[in-house]
Amino acid sequence: MDYYEFRFRLKPVDDAGDMLVAMLGDIGFESFIEEDNVLKAYIPVAGYTEECISSLSGDQIIRWFASYETELIRDRDWNALWESGYSPVVIDDKLIIRAPFHPKRDEIPLEIIIEPKMSFGTAHHETTRLMLRYILELDMENKSLLDMGCGTAALAILARKSGANPVTAIDNDEWAYNNSIENIANNNITDIGVYLGDAGLLEKKRYDIILANINRNILLRDIPAYSACLDPGGLLVMSGFYAGDLDSVSQRARESGLELLSDREENKWVAACFIKR
Repeated sequence: MDYYEFRFRLKPVDDAGDMLVAMLGDIGFESFIEEDNVLKAYIPVAGYTEECISSLSGDQIIRWFASYETELIRDRDWNALWESGYSPVVIDDKLIIRAPFHPKRDEIPLEIIIEPKMSFGTAHHETTRLMLRYILELDMENKSLLDMGCGTAALAILARKSGANPVTAIDNDEWAYNNSIENIANNNITDIGVYLGDAGLLEKKRYDIILANINRNILLRDIPAYSACLDPGGLLVMSGFYAGDLDSVSQRARESGLELLSDREENKWVAACFIKR
């Protein structure tokens, strides 16, 4: 798959990179690397239109970056692009997320092996770390679980290793779908169901726990569909939005029969756990 790489020169504004990532994610950009005050953002050529970039002209957007350049990147070995800046992530000395080329850490009880390709969910972003911590704390044993918008399937993999069964992973991006299948196999798991699609696949499905690390707009749209899949006592854990969005997300959840149990924050990103009443 061919991609456009956009290189945004960030302005010295607090959270400029995070704010720009959140906005770009809403308009089709899939993956991001931030280094030396430059945000590199990737969007499939097939999904790009001139309207995408014209939406960056608003005053609230351009205050985050001074200029940008773009380059067409032909289909290639993405590992070569990502390995140079990809490092393992350790969560509370309980879990390590590493690439196949990183050494194993025997002193850490759980590990997830992720091929660092163009899928979101390598645990370098706050929202993925927040979701992984929820999985480590919640009772997963024999719970039917959905990882919605699975990206790399890191959440589904950890949930299965923590006892969830059956586990389903869904993403609407073909690259993420294929990367999820690869990552699940690399973790010696054979029984996670992976599907290409969106919330339209959820009709008449039932889960004990749903994980959704996506973005605010998709969550607000799809919370009713998630709630319809949960029996009373079922849990919905969501991230991908800022602390300032928690009220609107919680309101949408209440309208759908869900009650906020807890939330946590890292660098203004939030994850929240809701229960079906």
